[in-house]
Amino acid sequence: MNTVEKSIIADPSLAPEGHLKIDWASAHMPVLNKIKEQFEKEKPFQGLKVTISLHLEAKTAYLAKVVQAGGAEVTITGSNPLSTQDDVCAALVEDGITVFAKYNPTPAEFKALNMKALECKPDLIIDDGGDLVTLLHSDSKEMAVNLRGGAEETTTGIIRLRALEKEGKLTFPMVAVNDAFCKYLFDNRYGTGQSVIDGINRTTNLVVAGKTVVVVGYGWCGKGVAMRAKGMGANVIVTEIDAIKAVEAYMDGFAVMPMQEAAKHGDIFVTVTGNRDVIRGEHYKVMKNGALLSNAGHFDVEVNKVELEAMSTSKRTVRRNIEEYKMEDGRSIYLLAEGRLVNLAAGDGHPAEIMDMTFALQAMSLKYVNEQYKSIGSKVVNVPYELDEQVARLKLESLGMGIDKLTPEQAAYLDSWAEHE
Repeated sequence: MNTVEKSIIADPSLAPEGHLKIDWASAHMPVLNKIKEQFEKEKPFQGLKVTISLHLEAKTAYLAKVVQAGGAEVTITGSNPLSTQDDVCAALVEDGITVFAKYNPTPAEFKALNMKALECKPDLIIDDGGDLVTLLHSDSKEMAVNLRGGAEETTTGIIRLRALEKEGKLTFPMVAVNDAFCKYLFDNRYGTGQSVIDGINRTTNLVVAGKTVVVVGYGWCGKGVAMRAKGMGANVIVTEIDAIKAVEAYMDGFAVMPMQEAAKHGDIFVTVTGNRDVIRGEHYKVMKNGALLSNAGHFDVEVNKVELEAMSTSKRTVRRNIEEYKMEDGRSIYLLAEGRLVNLAAGDGHPAEIMDMTFALQAMSLKYVNEQYKSIGSKVVNVPYELDEQVARLKLESLGMGIDKLTPEQAAYLDSWAEHE
């Protein structure tokens, strides 16, 4: 059975537009292009099956093609119901990749598609948010029979992996790609910062300048959102549970306060915590009329939708990806993209040049875990520093930039404990 017959997608006729999107992305991903050339020569995944769960859009599609170029039989599914692009899915099927994904499936359909993607009994996986790993430890345990290991993309996924590992239940090695320098310093900060503002702007068509933006969480994603909102002319408030991060936000020039107070001032809210219910009923009571709620964390649990609906007298869609909740006192509170990732559900996600580095790390980490899975064992490991640095050097080369090297005398000086002259 070929990939066309095996795949479950929305509309095969959309493939031409999908190919154009993938071609545009690949033209702006020079690091991944270099790795593809390497993979084509070395075939590190020859004869292996790889299942990928990521936000299924053009940049992800190109990563799948790079893994395929390494000799793998690739199956891919979406990691979020609203971020899948049907034209990209159709294009991948034409390129010989098996796809189980559609835009906006029901929760039951979404899970079923994820499970279908594991029926090939993969040797390796790339996960985003931990859905594949969770299935392989629950409903799809029997599909892990050949599994050597994999790589995880996000903060949320790594939290779930660490919990599995802590309980002694993790059954294969996973590389924590999100914790690599070339991931969180650039993808989480600059990628999230730009794509979140882009998603909000294209969805609302409202100005940011002069408004108060409340950024919930000051990790690397929160830092990026706050920085870009400030650059657009917003007044930024940061809420945190970590005292150190709160001081950092203050030193970066942002107001810091508890959410209950910030809720009174915010015009636009962006949650980036990886936790649930960080905006909830008590906060809705004091929000301004017209407050915009958005989420940039992996799951749609950061903004409590159940309490928002329970407190409202009516709900209606006022614009694509904007739902209006009318409160008893006449105020309107707007939820963007159903509380799902606003940068992907209501936008195209991170810029291609940013994902170039992240997906280069994913490809190299997959190769690493395939080579080292026996020695790693069933645990979560970091991306080796040399791979991190290799991606950074390839990025510099693509920019036509170079850096200095230590002289032998400088290296010896730094390695010496003796009195320095």
